[in-house]
Parts: sequence; structure tokens; C-alpha cells
Amino acid sequence: MAASEPPPPSYTSAANGGGASLTEFPKLYADTRQRRKYEDLADFFAIIKATEHLERAYIKSAISQDEYTKACKKLISQFKTSELALLNGKTITNTAAFMNEFQMDCPLATERLLNTGVPATTLHSTQATAPAGAVIAETTQVLITCMDALKLEQRAVDDIHPLVSDVMSSITKVPNLPKDFDGLDKLKEWLETLNRMRATDEIDDDQARQLTFDLDMIYGAFHRWLQQQQQATSGGGSVQVARATSGRRALACTWLEPP
Repeated sequence: MAASEPPPPSYTSAANGGGASLTEFPKLYADTRQRRKYEDLADFFAIIKATEHLERAYIKSAISQDEYTKACKKLISQFKTSELALLNGKTITNTAAFMNEFQMDCPLATERLLNTGVPATTLHSTQATAPAGAVIAETTQVLITCMDALKLEQRAVDDIHPLVSDVMSSITKVPNLPKDFDGLDKLKEWLETLNRMRATDEIDDDQARQLTFDLDMIYGAFHRWLQQQQQATSGGGSVQVARATSGRRALACTWLEPP
């Protein structure tokens, strides 16, 4: 008679001294500090994943532009706050390494959070809800504000990045602006450069000079485009362009709708 096989290990025997219970969850932490560390990492993971899902929903037109922009700005802000806390606490070395360690396949979130740092609606042409004249005036205003900030020697990334973002957001809403408008690629490059820096970092004098030059080139190109629009318009709306002076050259524009 063949010898009987030993019985399989049971949950009961493990719980009664035969080792750790197979139904117990392993503890990742031994104290409150370690627990907070893993909770912070879980929140960081969730922010990245949520951004990936939001980007995919926007691509599929599952949400409106306004809903996307609002949610994306919130996630970007949460990401920057969480990332800074984890870096300062030396919990992670950098976000790219964290995503690689936990095998996070999130290309859209990587582009939004690590590269540009602004919603897709800021980078690409979107339909403005305000009148054309208001959009043109806003674009002129933010361009001058950004250039003046650099002339006043503002160098902190958390001061400059929002201003450059405002320029990109406003200029892409201008009606009929060409998609290949001179300077848009430069603005995107600057947004990516600033987004890779920490909020407490500062751009150096060479970077400030180059950014000022690029903004001035965009300002001039925008003025020339408005003049071309004025000359090309016949029977429809027209653009009136005037020059004013307020500390530096300024552009006053009004868009006259046809009667």
C-alpha cells in the first residue's frame, strides 16, 4: 500500500504557530512616520494616474475644454506640491525614477506633468469665449507684463512660469491666428525649461536676456500680423491698431465687428 501523502498546509496550522497567517496583510510600516511616507507615495501615484486618465478623456472628447482645463490645473498644482514634499523629504530622488520603479506607463501624464506643466488647452489653439477685441487686448497686456517683470529683474521660476503660461494661453485664443505663428514653439520650449526647474530656482541673466528677446520678437510678430489682418479685411470686421507708450512700447487694439 502506497504511503499516504502529507496533508497540504492549512491556514489554521499557520495561524497556530506554523508561521504567519496566509490571510494576514503584511505591514508596510512600523510607526506613524513610515505610515505617512507610504500614504504620501500613494497620493503621488494617484495624482499621476488621474492625470493620465484625464488626458485620455480629453482626447476622446469625453469632457469639455473648460472641465479639462480646470481639472488639469488642479492636478498640476497638486503634483508640484506633492513632488516638492517628497523631494525635500528625500522619499524619492526624482519623479521619472519613481515612475520607473513602480512601472507606471503614463506617457500623457509624463508630457503634461514633467514636460510642459500646463494644460493642453494652453498650448494649442482653442475657441475663445470672450470677444475678439478682448482676447487681443489681453494678449498684448500679458506680453508686456511678462517683459516688464523680466526688466524688473524677477528671476524666480514661480514668478516667471505663470507669466509665460499666461502669454501662451492668451495668444492661442486669438481668432484666426496661424497654427505655425512665429514664436509659439519658443514659448513651449520655455515652458518646458521652466517646468523642469524647481519653484525656488531662478533663471540666470543669460536666460532672462534670451527670454526677453524671444518675447519681444513674438510681440513684434503679433503686431505685424494684426496689421496684415487689417489690410486683408474687406467688408467684414476690421482691426484698428494704435501705438501707445507706458514705460515701453505698447499695443492698443480693438476689433470692430461688422454692422
